[in-house]
Formats: sequence, C-alpha cells, structure tokens
Amino acid sequence: MTHFISSARLSLERIKEIIDNHEQLALSEESVAAIEKCRKYLDSKMEDIDRPIYGVTTGFGSLYNITIPAEDLSQLQHNLVMSHACGTGETVRPEIVKIMLLLKAQSLSYGHSGAQLVTVQRLVDMFNNDILPVVYQQGSLGASGDLAPLAHMCLPLIGLGEVLYKGKVRPSTEVWAEMGWESIRLQSKEGLALLNGTQFMSAHAVWSILKAIRLSKWADLIGAMSLDAYDGRIEPFLPLTHLLRPHKGQIDTGKRFMEILEGSQLIRRPKEHVQDPYSFRCIPQVHGAVKDNIRYVESVIENEINSATDNPNVFPDEDMIISAGNFHGEPIAIPMDTLAIALSELANISERRIFRLISGQRDLPKFLVAKPGLNSGFMIPQYTAASIVSQNKGLCWPASCDSIPSSQGQEDHVSMGSNAATKLVRVADNVETVLAIELFNAAQALEFRRPSHTSALLERIFSDFREEVPFIENDTYMHPLIEAAVRFIKQEKYF
Repeated sequence: MTHFISSARLSLERIKEIIDNHEQLALSEESVAAIEKCRKYLDSKMEDIDRPIYGVTTGFGSLYNITIPAEDLSQLQHNLVMSHACGTGETVRPEIVKIMLLLKAQSLSYGHSGAQLVTVQRLVDMFNNDILPVVYQQGSLGASGDLAPLAHMCLPLIGLGEVLYKGKVRPSTEVWAEMGWESIRLQSKEGLALLNGTQFMSAHAVWSILKAIRLSKWADLIGAMSLDAYDGRIEPFLPLTHLLRPHKGQIDTGKRFMEILEGSQLIRRPKEHVQDPYSFRCIPQVHGAVKDNIRYVESVIENEINSATDNPNVFPDEDMIISAGNFHGEPIAIPMDTLAIALSELANISERRIFRLISGQRDLPKFLVAKPGLNSGFMIPQYTAASIVSQNKGLCWPASCDSIPSSQGQEDHVSMGSNAATKLVRVADNVETVLAIELFNAAQALEFRRPSHTSALLERIFSDFREEVPFIENDTYMHPLIEAAVRFIKQEKYF
C-alpha cells in the first residue's frame, strides 16, 4: 500500500497503520505543486531582494545581522547542517527515526518551507527503503527546532553521517552509492527548513502516545484480572457512581471493567469484606484520568504533526517571508511532561496491586507460593516494580519548567521539550514492565482461586499467557519470565 503525503490531516492512528503495514510513502500531486511553487518563489525573490531575510541571506541565531553574499548561500546551508550535528548520548531507536522522516517530509510538503522537491523526495526514499539515519538523543533544547538531532537526520542528504541499513550502521556515502543516489546541493534557506522543526520531539511523542494507548488498554485488562484474583468487589465500577462525577475517562473505565468481568464467577461470589483498597476501588478514577490525559495529548500532537514548524515561513501568494517562532517546542513540551506523569500513575497503582496480591491476604498464600519460606516466590518481582516506579518519579520532574539561554542570549527562552520527549519514552517503557509484572502476579494468584473461573475474556488471556509463562510452584529464574510477560503485552489482539 502507498500513503500519499498531502494537506489532508494526518492522524496518529494513520501513522500507526503506515508503520505496522510497512506502507510506502509518495508525494501527492498537491504536495509536489506546493513544494515547487514555494521553491520557485524563493528563487525569484533572491534575484530582487532588497532587505536581509533571516536564515536566507543571513547567518543564524545571534549571527542574524551578518549578511551572506549570494554566491555563498548554498555553502551557508551546507555548513549549517554539518556544524549543527553535535548530538551525543544514546542513539534514537530506529522506529522513532522512521517516524521523524515521515513527519519532516509531511511538514515540508505544505509549501511554506522552501525545500527543493529533490530534498523532500529523498526523505521519502529513505523512509521507503528503511535507510534510517543515526540520530542521538541529546543535543536539542526544543526551541530553535530540534537542531542537533535533525542535523544528524539530514546529514546523509549532503553525503555525510551514518545510516542504519539492513541491520548495519554504515557511512551514508556507501549506501548512497549502492542506491545510485547523489548528494544534494542545498539551496538558500533549505538547511534551515530541515533543521528548524519539532520532528524529533513529535516523533517521540507519537511513538509514546501509541504505546500509551496500548498500555492503558492493558492496564484495564490486567487490573481486572488482579481484581478477580484478589477477590475484589464490582460495586466501584457500577455506572451510577460515575454519573455523579462525569469525567469521560472515569465513566469509560467503569464501563470497560463491567465488560471485561462479564460472566466471572469470582466477581459474583459473596464477599466477606465491605471495601477494597484504593488500588482496586479507585481504578476508574486513576485509569480514567490517564485516559483523559492521553486523549488530550493526542489532540495536541496531531495539531503539531500537521503543521509547518520551521522558520522563516514562506508565503508565496502573499509575497511574504515571515521570521517567527513556530519551531518553539513549548506547545508540546508541557503535554509530553503531563503524559509522562499520567503514564507513571498506571505503574504506580499497578505496583500497589502487586503488593496486595503477594501480601497473604484474602486466602492467597504469602508471596503467591504454596510453600513460602523455603520459596521466596513473588517477593522480589514486587521489589523490581517498586524500583521502576521510584525511577519514574524522578523522570516525571517536568523538563518544560527549565530554560537555559543559548546563542549569546538571542535564544533566551527554550522549552527543553527534547528532554521531555526522551524521558517520556523511558517512562512508557517502565510502565510496560510494571504492568507485565502485575500480569505475572495476577495469573499466579488466579491459580489459587480454582476451580472458580474469571470471565471468558480473562480466561482466554490467562490461557494464552500460560503458553509463554508457567505457573511457579518452586523458586526459579524469573528474569526470562518477566521478559516473556513484557513481550506478551505488546500484543493488541485482546482489544
């Protein structure tokens, strides 16, 4: 299948389809016309320009007041990309780099950036052939665009840098030779169009939101299994209560738990206890708040990925070139920080449910083994979950509340959205692990409720899980089992 890049709104759901189905990209006729029109306007403007235009005929940042001779404008853009590739730290995972390529091509396709058609097409070609630039996580302040990471992404365009291709990291020049591609000679403004933009932040956000949606659904399924295994009560999920406090996420969560637990013998049996702990009783309020936040952040990021975020903005029809601040990451930095906080709460409440399951309460054996003492059982997986939850608390300190001036004070307020983005990915990974540990515990606890059964859906999940992770009768090496549980919840077939 082929996805045509156009002005039509691009949703996160559509991005997921493109990635999951390994679709090819192509520029629509509309996009080709817009790109060529803008480039032609900019070239004609250079012939009779009567004033300095930032980034087009001037230096960058605090060097904005230095005019560059016409014969050096191409070299100016080449130097920009080359000199800004100062990233450090860990490399960005390939699946996020691929989203970066898609989002940069999308942003340049609107015809307000001045990129050459050949440049945008090369980004598309890289995406289609899984030629993924090596990009580093550290280096962007999330304000003048994601300068350093986008420079690394774009180095191969000019014959520099490295790419991951067919499982190996290689110099881009070698791969270009194999593909029969020539290096691109950047034109005026073009390097700035490539480096200014929020595609590093946005790609991390897209990846994290898609993962957050999956984890939120799994949190409900796993939480429901834990509730039944703990002999919990269904009343906190009844709709009447939630209609008194009509947050959408809360209502949806209560309804979802009623659906998941439909037909369960365990949930219907008489209870000796009047109330459950908050980690069970308040699931609709906590999981629901997370759902509401995911929905909000998704709406913000969808706006972002359907925007032109470089500078200056070129308006051929209005005969205007406007230097402004669409590259500033604040509109998405704050939401990314809030999403990290929201996701961390899924792990926070999950760890508390794990703690309850191993506490020897409600006729469950201590640490979920028949012979505690000789066996430590599920004692230490809870330690692991607690350690991860604690790490998340540090990662959830908002990056967007910081700012360090740069470029001799010209760029005197920055969003630090890139740090928000990379932290968000780590939090999402951590939440996935904690939920997997809860599933590991919940399945073990459920065995001690036999012959009573939970709902058909949860029994199906339990049965499939047992094909990957066995019941633990005596102490065993648990790390591989936790890893298997993590792999298990990467599936989406249960929702």
